[in-house]
Amino acid sequence: MGAVPSTPRKNALPQDPAEYLIGAFVGDKSFPLSSDFWDGLLELPISLQWPHHRVRQACEIFAQNNNHTRHLAKIIIHLVRCLQESMTTSAGPSLVHMKAVHAAYLASIFLKYLIENFKDNSFEELYLSLDEGETVPENFPEDQNTANFVMHGVLSFIGMSDVSSHTYLLHHELLNFMLVAMSTQLCYAPSLGPKVVHPFLDAAIIQETSLAGLVVHKLLLNYITCPYFPLNGGSYSIFSGGSQLGVLQKVGSAAANFVLLPFSYFVSSNGEGSRSPLAESSLVVLLILIHYRKYNMVDESLLDKSEDDATMDSLLKDSSYFSENPYCKALENARDIELDHMDVEGNAHNEPFMRLPFASLFDTLGLHLADESSILLLYSLVHGNSDFLEYVLVRTDLDTLVMPILETLYYASRRTSNQIYMLLIILLILSQDSSFNASIHKLVLPSVPWYQERLLHHVSLGSLMVIILIRTVKYNLSKMRDVYLHTNCLATLANMAPHVHRLSAYASQRLISLFDMLSRKYTKLAELRNDKMLMNKANSIDGGNITEDVSTELHIYTDFLRIVLEILNAILSYSLPRNPEVVYAIMHRQEVFQPYKNHPRFNELLENIYTVLDFFNSRMDAQSMDGEWSVEKVLQVIIINCRSWRGEGIKMFNQLRFTYEQENHPEEFFIPYVWQLVLSHSGFNFNPSAINLFPVDMLIEEQEALTVEETEGPNW
Repeated sequence: MGAVPSTPRKNALPQDPAEYLIGAFVGDKSFPLSSDFWDGLLELPISLQWPHHRVRQACEIFAQNNNHTRHLAKIIIHLVRCLQESMTTSAGPSLVHMKAVHAAYLASIFLKYLIENFKDNSFEELYLSLDEGETVPENFPEDQNTANFVMHGVLSFIGMSDVSSHTYLLHHELLNFMLVAMSTQLCYAPSLGPKVVHPFLDAAIIQETSLAGLVVHKLLLNYITCPYFPLNGGSYSIFSGGSQLGVLQKVGSAAANFVLLPFSYFVSSNGEGSRSPLAESSLVVLLILIHYRKYNMVDESLLDKSEDDATMDSLLKDSSYFSENPYCKALENARDIELDHMDVEGNAHNEPFMRLPFASLFDTLGLHLADESSILLLYSLVHGNSDFLEYVLVRTDLDTLVMPILETLYYASRRTSNQIYMLLIILLILSQDSSFNASIHKLVLPSVPWYQERLLHHVSLGSLMVIILIRTVKYNLSKMRDVYLHTNCLATLANMAPHVHRLSAYASQRLISLFDMLSRKYTKLAELRNDKMLMNKANSIDGGNITEDVSTELHIYTDFLRIVLEILNAILSYSLPRNPEVVYAIMHRQEVFQPYKNHPRFNELLENIYTVLDFFNSRMDAQSMDGEWSVEKVLQVIIINCRSWRGEGIKMFNQLRFTYEQENHPEEFFIPYVWQLVLSHSGFNFNPSAINLFPVDMLIEEQEALTVEETEGPNW
């Protein structure tokens, strides 16, 4: 490296052992696993500082020589040896802990460089196999799979070792190592299918179910407890150096901030951080593990070999199947620590499951839903774990989760589209349960301080949810124009409709305004389609594609209008006496329904609305009144006549009920999304030119969205 020899001189040691040993590590001489060199390297005192260009040069030299020396495979094997030994040592700081930290740190630096600089994304360039004459550890896999050996060792330590002041740093470095090792996903598109190989991730997926359960349990406990241990004089004395950065820290920071630097957490001015780095790392590693999908290959001889490569890849993917993901399974089978091992009928669960404190998990999620990673974890739990979903639904303080979701949606213009989608899907899943829909209208909020358009006092959580969902539709209509987002908002409102109870005046007004807003969009599209058809006919131009696009959009908005009418019908059919404000809002804006009275898609639904209008209008006409009508007087008449409403003439329709279903290949969305979160929020950087998992400009847009000042008001 620079002026430092890349291999040690015979019978002599340089004055600086760090320069000598690291130079030898990246050099062209291969040191066997049994060499004392490895103990010397991993026992280095941290005192040297390197400039960026020397770090880069060290990585380049290492990449040239690793195919011969196999030093990457050897240092990660030594990492596992140190981990195995550290699990048998008594509590307290030890040399073996330090050696494991060094091994994980050095391996991460050089492994990351190799992954970023693959030629043709060939992971064979890692050279993880050992030479035939190399003596391997006793418990080394028979198939000589170094990745499997390493992942088993790292995962075993994470899952089985407690986090304490003595092991905190090692746990954090191992999670950093896992992030680096799993970053091979960044080099491939998510839809390439069975031919893609990720050495370390594939090794993690084949670990035994019991180990996967321990890992998921520990990562979730780290997330819940947010462990944090400040550095003190007695612990990690090798790291104490005042303001001087050690060699490994300098290597890490110079190497493009490859991970969150561990030592920096112990030297902050106040000794505390706003959030535990270990908790954040645990969460992103968990998300990567649970959303990974490994294809199992089919017999290629059954496929038509005459097809081109792209078609063959598609056929392979379509005819392949996923291996079971034990981490995803462990999350799905998690049970509340407060419940008995037997279910209510006394039958034992057939699936293995782990115990989690659902109450603490619920509270932690509620505190951190401003973080996209926590949102994705909440989605994974409510979608995949029926026990956790049931636990959420029976909580009496649903505002703990729902209020942060609604506040985030309120500031939708500052959020990424994926974040908005996840939040809306979570609300849709919750709204599939009738008890949730009933509970949110019973929970009254004293105030909503973040809602700026007007003061909201003593409004129900259900009314606020209606207001925010309609506001999100309005935002989408003006900014994003995403049909999927519209559909999710309206589906959730439709699920809520039969259970609406005492909807507030403002929420009721917004509901009618929603119909008016969509109807104006519908009218514009209808006029545009007619104009296009007349223009094409007059000029004898074949504008079929343009007209067809407009007609398709018109059809979509026809469906949207019908859903809103069905929402109103459900409220009027099932809970009119409990919603006088909805009746008032319909009467106040009854002219918006007139243009659609004879529309073939809407006429049946509008008959019910006009039945209600006729009933209450006649009661108003029959009311003798001194002076002019006021809002209060009209509402009072409505409330009185709600008591005598019997629903005569109302035609009952089947209740709309929308459910959420994942796409057939969810990995094509979730894997890129998880890695965008890792790169945007965790401090993990990766060479943009090596990223093929998603367009790099998507990451730039997400990072720009994070720079918006939270003090600004909504711009819509």
